[in-house]
Amino acid sequence: MELLSGADMIARFLQDEGVEYIYGYPGGAALHIYDALFRQDKVKHILVRHEQAATHAADGYARASGKPGTVLVTSGPGATNAVTGIATAYMDSIPMVVLCGQVASHLIGEDAFQETDIIGVTRPIVKHSFSIKHPSEIPEVLKKAYYLASTGRPGPVVVDIPKDMTAPTERYEYVYPKKIKMRSYNPVARGHTGQIKKAVDLMLKAKRPMFYTGGGVVTGRASEGLTDLVKRLGYPITTTLMGIGSYPQSDRQCLGWLGMHGSYESNMAMHHADLIIAIGARFDDRVTNNTSKFCPTAKIVHVDIDPSSVSKTVRADVPIVGPAGSVINEMISLLQGKEIEHPDALGEWWQKIEGWREERAGKLYEPSQSGEALKPQEVIEALCEATRGEAYVTTDVGQHQMFAAQYYKFDKPNRFITSGGLGTMGFGFPAAMGIKQNFPDEQVICVTGEGSFQMMMQELSTCKQFGGGVKIVNLNNASLGMVRQWQDLNYKSRHAHSYMESLPDFSKLIEAYGFTALRVETKDELGPALERTFADNHELVFLDVIVDPREHVYPMQVPLGSMRDMLLSKTERT
Repeated sequence: MELLSGADMIARFLQDEGVEYIYGYPGGAALHIYDALFRQDKVKHILVRHEQAATHAADGYARASGKPGTVLVTSGPGATNAVTGIATAYMDSIPMVVLCGQVASHLIGEDAFQETDIIGVTRPIVKHSFSIKHPSEIPEVLKKAYYLASTGRPGPVVVDIPKDMTAPTERYEYVYPKKIKMRSYNPVARGHTGQIKKAVDLMLKAKRPMFYTGGGVVTGRASEGLTDLVKRLGYPITTTLMGIGSYPQSDRQCLGWLGMHGSYESNMAMHHADLIIAIGARFDDRVTNNTSKFCPTAKIVHVDIDPSSVSKTVRADVPIVGPAGSVINEMISLLQGKEIEHPDALGEWWQKIEGWREERAGKLYEPSQSGEALKPQEVIEALCEATRGEAYVTTDVGQHQMFAAQYYKFDKPNRFITSGGLGTMGFGFPAAMGIKQNFPDEQVICVTGEGSFQMMMQELSTCKQFGGGVKIVNLNNASLGMVRQWQDLNYKSRHAHSYMESLPDFSKLIEAYGFTALRVETKDELGPALERTFADNHELVFLDVIVDPREHVYPMQVPLGSMRDMLLSKTERT
């Protein structure tokens, strides 16, 4: 029988659970745990410079690997600094376990130094939370936390750990729980066969079908099955922002992604479809626009692992609660030996879609001329070419995020890493850092803007200490680009506080941390700068690209319209 303190139990459990990296920042209430981590060498702790960065780094790792990220913070301000990252993971259904130090249990409720009711604060933005009541329960509670975070609809789990629960003087028996049972938690393992049969019948009868897939396909590791299903039927497919890469974007059947800044052809096809097969997507408002005008002629099949998401915003004709992977596999087996009923209608549907594609071909943006400021779109296209579309690409939030999603073509899942639901500026750089530390031989790029980058730029110090050859591509338009775009469209170009005055000299800033900085102002400089950026995979390089500040992201849905109501440029609309 092995006797361990609560703190040593935590360190041992993380080893037994296979956790390689934990991101965190020490403080009084967590110091027993930090001491236990110091006395072992299997779990590597990455000291971030702000707790928000710890959550984003763990989140980036989780999105890229599919495994839960792990965070360790202290009580009070340490825990509250992690709240934005917890909310980011919650909105995008990302598995994460956040270990929070807490004041000693006899002080809880006394407004003690650095006390915050972090369970109460985070209740609306976690999948579940636990508070340790006795050191002996630590292994079981942690096993439950990792199980909850990574099964069903994934999400963040907070574990609140009072300091006296980790005291080195008190020791209890430690046994790693290999299995866990939770009477009140039984995530569905497969969909209802009767409902899946109904869905397949509708799919075979459809004349204008559309697959619409989201992040649930990526987190459910169902991309391979989805690709097989879509290829088998020959139907068009569009994805959400979170679903990018769940189906190869270079394939003819993929119409890009849909919604507010989605492609013209995907939004038009969705609006005119007679059947929408939604898998692992939640009909978010960035996709549907006005729900009362959403896809007026379509029947809807909705597959989701979370029963509360089905028919929540748009009523499903065939609701299916189940994991994307098993439902897709059952659909494939039910389709064996069956033919679609209206092949001629499908041919006409594809003609219509190709017509929409051709309407916009060559009209997406005006490339820069010699001596002009670069267009952000051409920077992303050059970036995609330089990395053959194979890099892990994280983004912050704003115009650069939309340009990255539109012009970098992803053929694999888990490669486009962005804050979709919460839209968190500052997410991109620490997320890239978390991915690079876990996948050191892969190309990892953070596409950012000077507004977002300044929110988490202190993590350059973390990269200096722990390594991490992230490539940071800053689309520098000296403004909060998306805010300015809205101000141009809705506020007669009154740019209230969207111009970023007093920007640092990024070259000097980056060099102060001992890294390489490059500045690009013209198209002629872009190619050689990208070559230099990617010359050494393990070197952090900051590429400061000066882009046209007047450029807008198009298409852009007209607020309160249907999916087909779009602005196509500053002067045209559908």
